[in-house]
Amino acid sequence: MTTQNKSWKTELQDAMPADWAREIDDFETQIGLNKQGKIEPRVFAETRLRRGAYGQRYDNGHRNDGKQIRHLKYPNDGLWKGPDTHWDAPGMQRIKFPWGGMTADQLDTMADLAEEYSDGIGHITTRQDFQLHFIHVEDTPDIMRRLAAVGITTREACGNSVRNVTACPLAGVCRTEAFDVTPYSKAIFKFMLGHPDAQDFGRKFKIAFSGCAHEACGLVNMHDMGFIGKKVTEGGKEKRVFDVYVGGGLGPVPYNAKLLFENHPVEEMLPVTQAVARVYGRLGEKKIRGMARIKFLVAKLGIEEFRKLVVAERKILTPDPRWTSLIDQYIKEEEKPAHKAENLRASSLPKGFLDWKKTNVYQQPQYGYVSVYIKVPLGDLTSTQLRVLAGMARKYVKETVRTTVEQNLLFRWVSEADLPALFQELQAIGLSASGANTISDITSCPGTDTCKLGISASRGLTRELSGRLDQMMADLPEEVKNLKIKISGCPNSCGQHHISDLGFYGVSRKSGSYTVPHFQLVLGGQWKNNGGAYGLAVAAVPSKRIPETVKRLTDKFVKERQKDEAFQSFVARIGKVEIKNLLSDLMVIPSHDAEPSLFTDWGDVREYTIADIGKGECAGEIVAPSEFSLTSAESKAFEAQVELDKKNYKAAVDLAYESMIFSAEGVVRSRNREWVGSPEATVAEFRKGFFDTGEFVKHVNNTQFAAYLFKAQENRLANPNPDEAHRRVEEAQLFLEAVHSYIANAAPSPAALLSK
Repeated sequence: MTTQNKSWKTELQDAMPADWAREIDDFETQIGLNKQGKIEPRVFAETRLRRGAYGQRYDNGHRNDGKQIRHLKYPNDGLWKGPDTHWDAPGMQRIKFPWGGMTADQLDTMADLAEEYSDGIGHITTRQDFQLHFIHVEDTPDIMRRLAAVGITTREACGNSVRNVTACPLAGVCRTEAFDVTPYSKAIFKFMLGHPDAQDFGRKFKIAFSGCAHEACGLVNMHDMGFIGKKVTEGGKEKRVFDVYVGGGLGPVPYNAKLLFENHPVEEMLPVTQAVARVYGRLGEKKIRGMARIKFLVAKLGIEEFRKLVVAERKILTPDPRWTSLIDQYIKEEEKPAHKAENLRASSLPKGFLDWKKTNVYQQPQYGYVSVYIKVPLGDLTSTQLRVLAGMARKYVKETVRTTVEQNLLFRWVSEADLPALFQELQAIGLSASGANTISDITSCPGTDTCKLGISASRGLTRELSGRLDQMMADLPEEVKNLKIKISGCPNSCGQHHISDLGFYGVSRKSGSYTVPHFQLVLGGQWKNNGGAYGLAVAAVPSKRIPETVKRLTDKFVKERQKDEAFQSFVARIGKVEIKNLLSDLMVIPSHDAEPSLFTDWGDVREYTIADIGKGECAGEIVAPSEFSLTSAESKAFEAQVELDKKNYKAAVDLAYESMIFSAEGVVRSRNREWVGSPEATVAEFRKGFFDTGEFVKHVNNTQFAAYLFKAQENRLANPNPDEAHRRVEEAQLFLEAVHSYIANAAPSPAALLSK
């Protein structure tokens, strides 16, 4: 499929939800305005981040076994040195898949987008998202439209917002869960997407669900907010409840989530989330980015005080029928298999099938059905693989596909009898590797390949380690096979190194005039119990010596392990001194001439340097809410002119009115960050607080500009003629300029507001 001479906006208009289509149109307008210098770069940075569009590192451009990738659409691409200025440089588009759920049509669309706009790769992240790298920002509106047409939004995939809602991929087919958390994760995603109480955070906010406390699938302990499903008996009746956690997080210094409410009614899930969001939005740090996550607020206040605030906030919430209606809606949805249950026939099984079945197939509690883990190296799927997988989803299951936090895919509700044929089709596209969820199935962040914060090549190391371990898998003891390895390119723990048996994160060390890529070894983490414990750094080892580090540690574990001793317990028993002594010779850096390979990183032939490490964008920007309002006002004013030129007079008048409302909202929010109100309430607040007091007129020096707003509200012009439409559009622009003048001359600075 080609994108040339195709208007996706026109072609897909009826296929997209109307509100999503409008949002994408607004974003496209903002891209144009930013290129014209009409939007402050830092404001647009947060705007595009909230649509999932990142800048990315481009000095490496190494993917797929070390081959250098250059997108040929713009052959003169270079490093994206500024966040919003070098428009010919590629970036990254993050795509949300709530609870990891995917359909066959969505897989097909991902294949098309990866092929047409990216480097032919769709990348699964550690939070069940997909990412496309090496895309160009002017292409993102059409990418978003094509995604919206198959039910996918990128809204709030990044930025200071509620990020993708994750959930156990086995939810509903798990043998040990209390109940299926899928409907609840769907409800919270729908409810919190664009919710007004979640638009003024200082940083991102991540939510996770797990159907049990003892497994790792939901990783609730490392999330800003999490829900663990339970069943309790009250009055002789069994009842669904959640243990609600808050304030967890990884990053350089991880925090364990705290129990906010035990045995909380499931029907109170949405209002309690809304209450937590309001407390965080009001009291969370806004000035110091490194302290702006909710984990710091919970730690500062203490969980008891934080709980009191949430309880008080819950009591004053305006009742919302969606609190229960969304849950009721999604509980009625039921997954169904594509084929009837049949037992596996043991005759003529393909070569390698039994090894694959042992590690990659999960027996569901539903008789005759299994879930199949598809091991995806580095989380990367080619466009060809994505298309074949889409066909397989239609053939073997009823499109019951999910991504996992370990960067794999899961096919659910596979009839056991279909396993051999499914395995052979996976073989044909190179995705039949066994060892899913074992030591060779390593999780990795993008590292130096594309991340501006990457210090060492996490993907390169993952590729090397996985390959070696796969070759050794048949000879590895069971206690080693079940270990977890997770790798991050920097201390931020995007690769979840804190909660693995063997964790590594990128650092560097100086040796004379040279810099050497290293990884810190992290031990003591626990994957089970929803990420139950965080490890600590033990030793910094040169990157090229990490495979030997893994070998020494696992050999010692096998040799000295006590009966049934877990690796975490083993590490605690022998102590870090003994471990460091075991690795001491590996930590010594020889001269450059003695071992030159040590001074390069995995998958990169160049001599190692950290000169290109820059500011990461995952956290977004601190931007005053009034600036977002004015950005929207600019967009609407511009769109009104476009409709006027097309002689769509009613549309032009309506857009002009929307521009005025956003402008007035900007004035109100310059004093009240948390203002949320209807157009009528916004105009009333503007009139009462700024016009009647003379405040607005004093700094704008003209009463007429505000009168334009009041007139537009009183007379919406249901059937405007060309002159009326022209005047209304012009008046909207004049009022917008007046508001800009007021904000510049009289309104408190964002810094002053944030300090309150």
